[in-house]
Amino acid sequence: MWHRLQIALVFLAPVVLMGGLYVFGLTIPVPHLGRDYVVRLALPDPDAPRDLPEVLGPEDSSRPLVVIDAGHGGHDPGASGGGYKEKTVVLGLALALRDELLRQGGVRVALTRSDDRFLVVEERFQIARALGADLFISIHADSAGEQASVSGASIYVLSDEASSEAAARFAERENEADQVNGVVLAGTSQNVNDILVDLAQRRSSEGSGTFAALIEREGRGTLTFHPQTQRSAGLRVLRAPDVPSVLYEAGFITNEGDAARLASPEGQRRFADVMSRAVRIFFARQSGA
Repeated sequence: MWHRLQIALVFLAPVVLMGGLYVFGLTIPVPHLGRDYVVRLALPDPDAPRDLPEVLGPEDSSRPLVVIDAGHGGHDPGASGGGYKEKTVVLGLALALRDELLRQGGVRVALTRSDDRFLVVEERFQIARALGADLFISIHADSAGEQASVSGASIYVLSDEASSEAAARFAERENEADQVNGVVLAGTSQNVNDILVDLAQRRSSEGSGTFAALIEREGRGTLTFHPQTQRSAGLRVLRAPDVPSVLYEAGFITNEGDAARLASPEGQRRFADVMSRAVRIFFARQSGA
């Protein structure tokens, strides 16, 4: 009984106090209740990247442009294991590939991020589109949770179903000022826009599949691949309608051997050698050389 009385006094005491003050004509200032407060946070607009990265390499704009995307970054570390963070490992791989492509020359290169910063997924492929990229490579490292024995790299392209969905979404979002594959959509009907975007998506999907096969071919005997090397999925980062795109899962950060190899200078050099060869063969085929 005494316990219940204590609880009642806790709730009744403020009421009794306010009532007593009112009876004796005393008042105390109280904050105004019932007012609505709205907190607004400024988020990056994925459709309008404000600060495009620098394009490195030849000044000749006719040279093919590769945009390399190191996944995650900033407050998003990605997968982790054995003291390694995905965001750090994949940035090292991206920088190594950039340096190798520039060393060999003839190809222009840009990175979506060259430091530890966060980008939303849509902003990554929109950077590639805004720069007019000819190829988009997103680099990640996988995680197998407690299955530490799982290892090897995989190469993802956009699945057919996701490709159709992406094409429909892009066609809906395009406005009269936009263009796809160099074709201006201004003044055309929505049906024509749908067809143009769908054709662009089909063409980029074919290019993506070709490049994925080249990575596997050039990396055989040098890189360690997962038994299921080439895969397709509805990954948002691959949904640029007019840029051939692949997501390269470089290995498993949860596998001690994979993680150490990917973080090592030798592992990064091997990756850069293989990927740069695949890039050059891809562009040679595209140009008909």
